[in-house]
Amino acid sequence: MNRKVYKRAGLFAGIAILATGILAFNDDLFQISKNLDVFASVYKEVNINYVDDINSARLVKTGVDAMLDGLDPYTEFVPESEIEDYKLHYVSTQYGGIGASIFLRNQKVYVSDVFAGFPAQKADVHPGDQLLKINDVDLKGKDNDQVSALLKGSKGAPIKLLIKRDNTPQPFEKNLIRDEIKQPNVSYFGMVDGNMGYIKLDKFLENSAAEVTNALTEIKRKNPNGIILDLRSNGGGILQEAVKIVNLFVPRDVEIVSQKGKIKDKNFTYSTISTPLEPNLPLVVLVNSHSASASEIVAGSLQDLDRAVIIGQRSYGKGLVQQTFNLPYNSLVKITIAKYYIPSGRCIQELDYTHRKDDGSVLKVADSLIHEFKTKNGRSVYDGSGIYPDLFIKQEKFANVTQALVGKLLIFDYATVYRDKHNKIPDARSFKLSDDDYNDFIKYLADKNYSYTTSSEKLLSKLKDEVTKEKQFTEIQAEYDGLRNKLLASKKNDLVQHKEEIKQVLENEIVSRYYYEKGRYETNFKYDKELAQAVKTMQDKAQLASILKGEGSYKVIGKPVLAMAGKKPADKDSDDE
Repeated sequence: MNRKVYKRAGLFAGIAILATGILAFNDDLFQISKNLDVFASVYKEVNINYVDDINSARLVKTGVDAMLDGLDPYTEFVPESEIEDYKLHYVSTQYGGIGASIFLRNQKVYVSDVFAGFPAQKADVHPGDQLLKINDVDLKGKDNDQVSALLKGSKGAPIKLLIKRDNTPQPFEKNLIRDEIKQPNVSYFGMVDGNMGYIKLDKFLENSAAEVTNALTEIKRKNPNGIILDLRSNGGGILQEAVKIVNLFVPRDVEIVSQKGKIKDKNFTYSTISTPLEPNLPLVVLVNSHSASASEIVAGSLQDLDRAVIIGQRSYGKGLVQQTFNLPYNSLVKITIAKYYIPSGRCIQELDYTHRKDDGSVLKVADSLIHEFKTKNGRSVYDGSGIYPDLFIKQEKFANVTQALVGKLLIFDYATVYRDKHNKIPDARSFKLSDDDYNDFIKYLADKNYSYTTSSEKLLSKLKDEVTKEKQFTEIQAEYDGLRNKLLASKKNDLVQHKEEIKQVLENEIVSRYYYEKGRYETNFKYDKELAQAVKTMQDKAQLASILKGEGSYKVIGKPVLAMAGKKPADKDSDDE
């Protein structure tokens, strides 16, 4: 075959490939057009013919939500009516208001927290106050969103509250001026034991990197021995902010994260661009099962680069990137456009939304599909399973009695009573409830309902059900009644048996009435096991170096835990919550 024949063959092959591509493209366009036509026709016919009146906007949103529900929970439609709330939760941290949070209880509105430095605190509004009216609007029957909307408004606008307080005979009015309420990304920073700097980062919204930079700058002036970055329960936010925060601790021109999706134009690699503020001090990052997305980029990249020791529980496992697209009529859609990969090359996405079961449920990435990667120093790390900490600390759960006291708001109510009786308390770090205080709390509970079911009672009830089904209960009823009575007698001692943890929760709530959110952090420092381990790890230079080299195993809070070099996520069931 001569050269001309080859050229013709190549030309025909190229035309065939192009034609196939055009046909496939046209088929896609046809399917899109067809489905849109079907959707619009159904919408039209339902609106015209349905027996009852229809909320058209709600009908469309329901349809769109159902369409997106089959993808992943992060791809969502935001109508015009919800844009402001969306921006507050996912973009900005500012709004106009009074600086207080509320909750509903028996269809009544109460103040749950006030924030230092804002109008509510300056006007002496207290947690536990009942709000009766806002600008003469009766709050009876209003839900949380409706009350929040009444509290919010433009900066400088007046607002009048009618308040009922337990120790005050008559309701009274408070006149406030709304201010710009900025909820910081960094909710606390300061020094803790061992002269360690501590930064609590709650979210990665606008200016979060600048806030961490300011906190770190202030801490460095006190010549710390190490830095603790607390990302526990931080659900993430803006990816670029995470990269900037990592850059505070690692040199410039280091790749931190890359995003890869279907559209090549949306594939990016993010690297550090600045000289780090603190490249040398020992660094610990705290994570838990609610640390997700941008939190995992920070923790995972610092782990992959062997710059920090990760302490806590395995993180959430969200390795997906979203982008928002503007739609007509001031609405938008947020779409998952890519997966992200941290320096070792791993993607930590745990749930496989692409391959669902027939019933629509989502599976975790199979153990057989989990791959091993290496950190900068050669430690083994794994994909498909969140960030596994270098030092794992089992998260302890509160006892049933404690959960009941919190859930029924008896801890909250007693803190209100305590605040009314005590004008001042010691500083938050040193405040501790005395035994007399705790006994007073027990007396306070004497006529209160805080019923709860223990795990033992649930098992006993299940046993009764099974034996009854087999028609054998009468044969064991005497033993059953005896065991049940013993459990009830033991349950009466729960307030004594779980005294220390109940005191911890009580102290936290009481301190917040005097020292607000800052007080909550400082009073909890003395109980925080992850924080204590972070301090201990950085004080032990040999252990710190060994962890970052992937050597040996370590015993944390009485539990042997391997460094990442020896721990594969497939073996991690013990830390599931």
